[in-house]
Amino acid sequence: MAKVEIYVQDFCPYCARAVSLFQKKGVPFEEIYAPHGSAARKQAIERSGGRTTVPQVFIDGRHIGGSDDLMALDRKGGLDPLLAG
Repeated sequence: MAKVEIYVQDFCPYCARAVSLFQKKGVPFEEIYAPHGSAARKQAIERSGGRTTVPQVFIDGRHIGGSDDLMALDRKGGLDPLLAG
């Protein structure tokens, strides 16, 4: 199974949507709390190539993007193969 990391913050509906997708798929993931101004948020920005919003999703170290990117990848059938490792 692939390693999934999600940078999130409180009261973020897009974060909740991304988390919910992985929960529905039964995929374990690491939720990294990254509120604005935190060291974790800075790390997410660096890892994502400058994206400042959350969530930011990584699968096996590969940047997937935010919630909309994740949902589009799933709709195209590209998410499950990445999750399989």
